[in-house]
Amino acid sequence: MTFDPATLVYNDAGLIPCIAQAEGTGEVLMMAWMTAEAVTRTLDTGRVTYWSRSRQSFWIKGETSGHVQELVDLRVDCDRDCLLAVVRQAGPACHTNRRSCFYTALRDGEEIELMAPMT
Repeated sequence: MTFDPATLVYNDAGLIPCIAQAEGTGEVLMMAWMTAEAVTRTLDTGRVTYWSRSRQSFWIKGETSGHVQELVDLRVDCDRDCLLAVVRQAGPACHTNRRSCFYTALRDGEEIELMAPMT
């Protein structure tokens, strides 16, 4: 069956959330948004391409930082309104220089930092 990005369910802004997960470990690295064109570019190039809401432009993960996400597998959830990109991550995934964007936990009413920036 041929895949058509138009069959995905996008929000009113034409975006779909995409969770990046590390190959092998299953670690959740980040969440970002994609458009249908970003999905197509990701599948065509093997380099994960997102849509920057603040810049209103495409961004290929690692294009400027070198912290590239190489696509291993792109998965669609059961409602077709969320994507999971299984990736090979080079370096940190977070712009704060941490392995994951999910480095803060909420425990007993407190925010706790789980990991420091990578050196």
